[in-house]
Amino acid sequence: MNPHPLQRWGTAPRRMGGRVTAGRGISRRTFMSSAFLSTLGFGGAASLLSACSTPGIGVKEWTPVADTSDADKALHWSNWPFYIDIDAEDESKRPTLDAFMAATGITVDYVEDVNDNDEYFAKIQPQITGGQQIAADLFVVTDWMVAKLIRLGFLQDFDYANMPNAAANLNPSLREISYDPGRKKSITWQSGLGGIACNPDAFGGQTVTSMDQLLTDKALAGKVTCLTEMRDTVGLTMLDMGYDIADFTMSQFDKAVAKLQTAVDSGQIRKFTGNDYGQDLAAGNVIACVGWTGDVISLQADNPNLTFVVPDAGCTLWSDNFVIPIRTPHKKNAEKLIDWYFQPDIAAEAADYIAYISPVEGVREAMAELDPPLLEDPLIFPDADTLAKAKVFMGLTEEQENLANYAFARLTGA
Repeated sequence: MNPHPLQRWGTAPRRMGGRVTAGRGISRRTFMSSAFLSTLGFGGAASLLSACSTPGIGVKEWTPVADTSDADKALHWSNWPFYIDIDAEDESKRPTLDAFMAATGITVDYVEDVNDNDEYFAKIQPQITGGQQIAADLFVVTDWMVAKLIRLGFLQDFDYANMPNAAANLNPSLREISYDPGRKKSITWQSGLGGIACNPDAFGGQTVTSMDQLLTDKALAGKVTCLTEMRDTVGLTMLDMGYDIADFTMSQFDKAVAKLQTAVDSGQIRKFTGNDYGQDLAAGNVIACVGWTGDVISLQADNPNLTFVVPDAGCTLWSDNFVIPIRTPHKKNAEKLIDWYFQPDIAAEAADYIAYISPVEGVREAMAELDPPLLEDPLIFPDADTLAKAKVFMGLTEEQENLANYAFARLTGA
């Protein structure tokens, strides 16, 4: 697919649209990155390989439970920390969610307990394969984890009769994806871009425009970092080598890893990081790095000269997605909540706070009324040319995932 329009960082509130928006200091991506590094720190490649290898745990058949949504106006939603709008004056309030509860009478137990995709999977897998209902009626995870959950039979189909806004307003570029054709079991919550973050002040006013330059230009030696997120670091390298990351071979993946390994061995790459690269980038200790749009958005508040570059060869697009697990008794309630967030005015209100790329058609027009200056931020509202270059890393089979994770763990020295 040719996707669509993201994100986070820094500890101080950031002023957008004429008002201070607090709470963006830590993001869903920060948690993902730090948790991933923790995984690598305890057991390295072997434990990572073990964590991703899940033979024999799929659910082939399951008995649907009665949906009690009409009588039981309740819902448990599990999400990443700092991934919803919060009232600036009362942090216990979440305006868009509070409005949903008032409009529908459905009480939502909103829990920020998705700190890492694999960690959350390890939490729910024994219950699902054991024939039990998990606590969450609805949760949010990243594309590749959705692919894994679908492969294992852990998710159920949506009833779009309960989701007319979602059916009508999902951005067309997100309607067909390799891991979930027809969007039967997943639908985008927010999206983001991976590309090259650069500090021109530390590079004579220049920017780094390609992964080949990042990995080979001797003027950058020792002042380059790459992300511990495999799909961004290897994905961007593969795109630069002319490969299609939506449809590649493991041989092509290995060639990209080999190019990165050469950059590691030569000292070109300083280290692999989560999004803690921000401080070094802002200080000029790192000239350029593989980074995420949201980090640059937040860092620009203190250093407006920092740039995010979308290479001509393309950038990566990742999405976090709503999914409904099997055996939930509140499926209809969950579908109503998903549908609520596909109203453009509601989506704009959420996006105005969390600064991710919204998947909702009409959000630009709604934002024009809510917070017009935000429309000028190309990292939150990328133009058509940028979006045409954004590519989604293909869904991997279990064998491919194990091989890729093992190779990447060796590359990063885990």
